[in-house]
Formats: sequence, structure tokens, C-alpha cells
Amino acid sequence: MSTDQLVHLLWTGLLETLRMTIPSTLFAYLIGMPLGVLLVVTRQDHIMPAPRFNAVLGTVINFLRSIPFIILLVLLFPVTRVVMGSGIGTRSVIFPLIISAFPYVARMVEGSLNEVDHGILEAAQSMGSTSWQLIRKVLIPEAMPSLVNGAAICMVTILGYTAMASAAGGGGLGTIAIIKGLNMRQSDIMYSASILLVLLVQIMSLAGAYSTKRIDHRNR
Repeated sequence: MSTDQLVHLLWTGLLETLRMTIPSTLFAYLIGMPLGVLLVVTRQDHIMPAPRFNAVLGTVINFLRSIPFIILLVLLFPVTRVVMGSGIGTRSVIFPLIISAFPYVARMVEGSLNEVDHGILEAAQSMGSTSWQLIRKVLIPEAMPSLVNGAAICMVTILGYTAMASAAGGGGLGTIAIIKGLNMRQSDIMYSASILLVLLVQIMSLAGAYSTKRIDHRNR
């Protein structure tokens, strides 16, 4: 394969990887963020105690988290075909990526919110803040640096999942490295795609760390 062909192949793979990773991360957070908030605020000792609801929600999220992505990809094939219009292809992989990632996001958000000093909540509550105000103006803003860092970690995790998307014809750098590189024994393609994936992970991690540092009021 010529250099121009290799560059074109890697560029196409990079775009496909981003098309899977970015929307999946966004929608996973749109679902997982409120669930993570509910996991925290409905605890027995928190601002909206609902132990039974909390237990059921926690069990469902733990169940979904326990299913490996490749198995979930197969189990969701009929649903993916209905929701996305096709069961295979780069676009169709987004749906199982979201389903696989949002429970992970929910637990990550829960961990971030649990780091907030309970004394801050009590002080705001004593000043007459409602539960919604506590969540919107105290809990989430105080946990924002950790939430941003968690978003970067989640994006990197989803990026790793895309490497398994070849099982559904998902495309991307992972598929190029495995199908066109490893299976066809073209080491230049395999190593080039793998190195590009590593660089992409490093860029996402550094961007997350930088953003976290910028918005952390403790560093000011």
C-alpha cells in the first residue's frame, strides 16, 4: 500500500472513530448524568431520600454494567436495527455504545457527586434552598471538575469499545488495525492505526486534565 493510500485509510478511520465516540459520549452523559444524580440524592442520608427507588436503580445500573460490550452488541442487534435503521455499520454502533456507556457514566457521576462536602449542602439547605436548587446550584457546580475529568475518561472508554465494533461492521481505527492490519498481516497498517489510536487517547486525556484544572476553583 502506498503512503497516500495509507494516509487516506487512516484519515477515514479517524473520522469514523470520532463519529462513533463523540455522539455516544454525549448521549451517554445525557442519560447517565441524571441517573447518577438520582443515585446520590435518593440515598437514605441525602436530600431526597428514597431507599427503595435507590436500590432498584442501583441494581439495574449494576446489571447493565456487568454485561461485556461485545455481548451487549449482539443482544441489542434486533433493537439496534429498529432504532438505527440497520444492525451493522458505523452509525448503527452508536446505539449499543450508548447503552453500554450510560451505566458507567451514572456510577462515575455518582462518585463525583459523593466527593462534595456534605457540610456545603447542609449550609445551603439551612438558608432555605430547595432540593432542585441544591442540585443545580451547589451539588453539580461543586463536583464540576471531577465531572469533566470523568467525561474525558468515559470518552476514552468508549473509544476503546469502538475497537470491538468490527463485529458489527463498525469501522474506525480499531477495525482497520484488526481487520486490515492484523488479519491480513499488513503490519504497517496495524501499527499505524494502533499508534493513531494511542495518540487520540492521549489527546483526550490531556484535554480532560487541562479542562479540569481550568474550572477547578481550588486552583485559583
